[in-house]
Amino acid sequence: MTEPKYQIRAQYQDSTITVYQAYSSRIGLAAARDGRFPAEWKRDRMTWIKPSFLWMMYRCGWGSKEGQETVLAVEISREGFEWALRHACLSHYEHGLHTDIGTWKRQLKQAPARVQWDPERDLHLQPLPHRSLQLGLTGEAAHLYADEWIVFITDVTPLVRRVHAHVRDGELDTARQLLPHERPYPVSDEALTHLYRQAGTTMEMTSP
Repeated sequence: MTEPKYQIRAQYQDSTITVYQAYSSRIGLAAARDGRFPAEWKRDRMTWIKPSFLWMMYRCGWGSKEGQETVLAVEISREGFEWALRHACLSHYEHGLHTDIGTWKRQLKQAPARVQWDPERDLHLQPLPHRSLQLGLTGEAAHLYADEWIVFITDVTPLVRRVHAHVRDGELDTARQLLPHERPYPVSDEALTHLYRQAGTTMEMTSP
């Protein structure tokens, strides 16, 4: 069965969804230890959260890139995640979707969250035909994320290393069995309608 081009796939429970980020050991280890980001984590900067484990591996190079050595699985409330979706603006101008560039720029400047769709990745970190969600949080959204939405933070760097080792050894079935179980996320009707507007009429997603 062909994957829809645009679809949020994530590991989630009744009240939480898992997103991934990668940081230096200084920030990442402190966050995992305390269950919240340390004081040096800047709430006035944009932060990007990614529901896709393999897209995070592509971004951080399996935890090998400088400043991204510690990979975190951050469980946040689904209520917070969907708030961000409802208040997000597409990160790039799309002719036919936005009235004009000026209107899009004003919306982008005012929006506390940004939606970006990037090619999903396979175990070799090669692009796939369907897209994976990135959600950029700034201003109010970044503060809410850090101070209210986070339920639990886990350092998954050991898992990252195990999966990567199996991929390097050509043991793809074993590597695949270790991956977090990500499935289509049941977006609320309000968030779904907004995301349709952000991705265009070809978007396919699941609703509850």
